[in-house]
Amino acid sequence: MKYQVLLYYQYVRIDNPEAFAKVHLEMCRSLNLKGRILVAEEGINGTVSGTIQDTEKYMELMHADERFKDILFKIDASEGHAFKKMHVRPRPEIVSLKLEDDIDPLEITGNYLSPKEFKEALLDEDTIVIDARNDYEYDLGHFRGAVRPDIRVFSDLPQWIRDNKEQFMDKRIVTYCTGGIRCEKFSGWLLKEGFEDVSQLKDGIAKYSRDEETRGELWDGKMYVFDERISVPINHVNPTVVGKDWFDGTPCERYINCGNPECNRQILTSVENEDKYVRGCSAECRAHDRNRYIAENDLSEAEWEARLNALGETRQQTANV
Repeated sequence: MKYQVLLYYQYVRIDNPEAFAKVHLEMCRSLNLKGRILVAEEGINGTVSGTIQDTEKYMELMHADERFKDILFKIDASEGHAFKKMHVRPRPEIVSLKLEDDIDPLEITGNYLSPKEFKEALLDEDTIVIDARNDYEYDLGHFRGAVRPDIRVFSDLPQWIRDNKEQFMDKRIVTYCTGGIRCEKFSGWLLKEGFEDVSQLKDGIAKYSRDEETRGELWDGKMYVFDERISVPINHVNPTVVGKDWFDGTPCERYINCGNPECNRQILTSVENEDKYVRGCSAECRAHDRNRYIAENDLSEAEWEARLNALGETRQQTANV
């Protein structure tokens, strides 16, 4: 494989993120990289893809900058680019928790656990392991026994914890996420909320998968990634499939977005069920006037109605007005 995908972040002071983003975008384009990078006063968070030569040069340039000399790049081999375009965008946060009183991980964050220490925590029945990712990420793959927060976006996690606080208070809490960045803020927030024993998997699932001792063991399914690959394998010892088809519950690791653009829920489903249910996660979405599946597959009104009739549904009963 001649390409690589780099996943990285760094909490560090960046003055004038807008100006930095413009310069950084030109650097990335000069190296023929593609990807998505977020820049804020609190730091940088990125995933980029490119040839081995170009990504190695990018890492070299980043490490030559005093601000980013300690960045750890998580590297995946790839058959090609994992993105279609290159974006570098200034943002208020490099990971969006949207707290009124923001958390600075350079001042407060949970204890770091190595992959080996984290594996021991997974096996400790007195430890609660909380997945800090979104529900659709968990459903594709997760650490065995981890708690699944019922959230669709990261910024919903604090309220979910408050709503379920009695389950976790006075417990040893360990949390994890894809590359470690979400846990930096989430674990710090837990400490501010009064949780006393809080730890996090350092550098996330991606590092755990590459560790020579753990080799991804005790992870079930695949890891969701925010690029063209959608998912990557983690467990190199005894991999399993835990994803279930949204419609019939059969094993599945294929993600799509609901055809209704006002819903856009990510669901696991087979090609056959995507066609059968016209890519709608519910009766309302299947009959929605703007269901993207209908236009993309050039279905006539009669063909659309016939698909719904086969499910015991009709356009008239469920279509949005």
